[in-house]
Parts: sequence; structure tokens; C-alpha cells
Amino acid sequence: MCTSLITKYNVPGPRYTSYPTVPYWNNDMFSLKKWTESVQKSFHVTNNSKGISIYIHLPFCESLCTFCGCHKRITKRHEVEIPYINAVIKEWQLYVDLFGTRPIIKELHLGGGTPTFFSSKNLQYLLQGIFSFAKKAEGFEFSFEGHPNNTTREQLQVLYDIGFRRVSFGVQDYDETVQKAIHRIQPFENVKYVTEVAREIGYTSISHDIVFGLPFQTEEAIIRTIKKTKELLPDRLAFYSYAHVPWQKGNGQRGFKESDLPTAAQKRKQYEIGKELLTNEGYIEIGMDHFALKSDALYTSKMEGDMHRNFMGYTISNTKLMIGLGASSISDSWYGFAQNVKGVEAYQNLVHEGIIPIYRGHMLTKEDEIIRRHILNLMCHFETDWSIDNLHFDELADVSDRLEEMESDGLVEVTNHNIRITKKGQPFVRNICMAFDLRLQRNRPETQLFSMTI
Repeated sequence: MCTSLITKYNVPGPRYTSYPTVPYWNNDMFSLKKWTESVQKSFHVTNNSKGISIYIHLPFCESLCTFCGCHKRITKRHEVEIPYINAVIKEWQLYVDLFGTRPIIKELHLGGGTPTFFSSKNLQYLLQGIFSFAKKAEGFEFSFEGHPNNTTREQLQVLYDIGFRRVSFGVQDYDETVQKAIHRIQPFENVKYVTEVAREIGYTSISHDIVFGLPFQTEEAIIRTIKKTKELLPDRLAFYSYAHVPWQKGNGQRGFKESDLPTAAQKRKQYEIGKELLTNEGYIEIGMDHFALKSDALYTSKMEGDMHRNFMGYTISNTKLMIGLGASSISDSWYGFAQNVKGVEAYQNLVHEGIIPIYRGHMLTKEDEIIRRHILNLMCHFETDWSIDNLHFDELADVSDRLEEMESDGLVEVTNHNIRITKKGQPFVRNICMAFDLRLQRNRPETQLFSMTI
């Protein structure tokens, strides 16, 4: 890739798991009443037709990975499991009371933190609590994130018996120097074991997460990691850029020096090498940072135009209502967003007082809804069209002006009614979405809020 393009477009930018992005939420116009009304509206529109999605945040980890940007609690005290699970089930009850009828769950994802911090018995207890108030939709997809060092056969079997068929294992990199720098010592043998056991049990979609741009990471390390990945041939891969945001995560991302990180050009070279190797093994790039074999459901969803993106990442179902349970979880009613308090104790206390534990949110304006649809189209399909479905908006001419240079650089093709991202432009999809981000354009931050786009 041209170094001058990398230099030009390597700027701070959102990953667009939502629009508006979290720093641009208008909390002054948000209230618990507005939020619950939007949840009820969304539920009654979508529950019987598509079902709803649930994300459950399980924040505990036994050790700190210094590359991680997630909300987590580091502890080796496993007695924290049951009180936290009880709070999650109680929070779910509060939402079910709002619904007024039994919810139908289309998608459910356990994220973290480390979901496999929890014992198999307690994971079963958690999910029995969730499904005591709900039923499974036809064609449901249940997934979880597993740490290769502590995921057991028993955990995999228990979750499989409940209906889980997809699991994602965090690999990051197999290079020992990189692993030491990010405090994630994880032998290939551990990844091999859990991948093979999951397949043996019957999981139909196994995913590996690989990160480029990590401290001390080299092109050779990427090649070795991809070659090791080839031996296991997971159905799906997230191959994404390390987001260096120490101003947000405090000391969690200070286990190494800035000079230990690859440059923007080196990071992009790592990506291009990895992408070529993955393509040679039959993986198809289906969205920003994501690859899948043609046999995987996410590839099928992409080809059929059903692929969706939300706070869980890329998903195969376009459910409008996603309820986030647990400390720091974010919910999406389609008409608004809400985030739970981040502290575990504060979260548990509010829930046990019978209060839905949100502390900030945003209700979408009509303009927000239009821009959100354009950005979702770009992130999921690499194109969008404003000639249909009332997707025209007043500042479209300004967006076109912002795209002119990208068009000259061969990143996009623009007509009177649509924009298509070229193959050359796909690595710059975040930058292209920023041209549509009216809230960002109207209020450029004075300090850096986002990770670099390259």
C-alpha cells in the first residue's frame, strides 16, 4: 500500500460500532424514562418478527493483558461469580418486566473480561436464569469468548448443551516476545487443544482473534502466527489493529514504551501480509478486520446482504433491540443507546435496589437515524445509496466535498445517488465513514478520543 496514503489517512477515528459514537452521545437529552420507552417500542416491533439480542458482560480476569481496551476486573477470587450472576439475572428480570411478554432471544453473546473465568456450573446457572424468562428463536445464534488457557472441555460441553455453537478464542500472536510484552503467555498447544475439543463436541463456528500492531511485533511474527493458524483452520477470524488508547485505559496499556510499537506503515504492512496469507488459505474478507471461510454463516450472511454490525461486532442477524447486561454493558434499542455503570459494586447495588443500572445514553434524532444507516451500509457492505428509503439528508453536498480527495485517491467511487468503496479503499473504511459523521464534523475534538485508523 502506498506510504503517502497511510500518512495522509492515519488519523484518530472511531470504529463505528455505533452512531453516534459514544463520545458524541447527548446525555443531557437522555433519561431513564425515555430509554425504557424506546426499549418497549423496539421490543413490540421486533420480538415476534426477528427476536432480540442479548450481550452479557462478564468482567473478571485472573491477570491483566496490557493490550486490552475492555472494561475488566482483575481478581483470582472466584467467590465473586455468584453475586455477579445474581445481579445479571436480576437486571434481566427488570427488562423482562418492561416487555410485558416473554422475550424471544435470537442472539446471545458472552463477552468480557474472561467469560471462562466462570465455572461451568456457574455459567449453566447464569443461562438457566436468563432462559427462565425467555425462549429461543428459530435459527438462534449463541456465542462466547473463551481464553485458551482456561477454557475447559466441561465449559464447552455445558454451553453446547444449552445451544451455543460459536466460540471465539483470543490468540493475539504466538511470538513469545510479543506475548511477554502484552502479558498474555499462551502456547500454541493450548489454542490447538481448545479448538480441537470444540470441534469434537460439535461447535460449527470457531473463531480466532489475531491482533497486528502489537509491541515488538514484526512481519515475521505475523507470518508465523498465520501459519500456525493455518494448521487449525478456524471458520472465522478477526484480524484487527491494536487500539492504543492509554489515555482511556490508564496503566493498563503502559506495560511497554511507545517506541516499542510498530509505525503506521509497519502496521499496514503487517495487515497486508496477513491478509494475503489468509486469502491464500481460502478466507474471504467480509468486513472491516473480519475474514471467514465460505462454509461459515457470517460469509453467507454477507453474501445475502443480512450482515449487521453493533456493539457485539459483525453479526448474522439484524435484530433491532440489543440488551446489554452486566457492568459497563451497552444496550441498543435502535432508537437510542444506554450504558450501564462500570463499577461492579455500583452495578450490583443499583440492580438489587430494583433500578436499571444505566448512567449515560443517547436518544437518536431523525438525522442520527439516517446517518447511522449510511455508516452501517458502508461498514457491512462497503457501499450506500441515498436515492431510496428516505436516506437523503441536507448536508449530503458537504459529505460529497469531503469525499472528493478520497475519490481522487481511488478509495471511493461516487455517483449522484451512491458511494461505493473500492478494494483499494476498504482498509480506509473508517476514514470514509468519518466523512458521513456529522457530529464529528461539527465538533472536532481538541484532544484525542479515538485510536488511529491505521
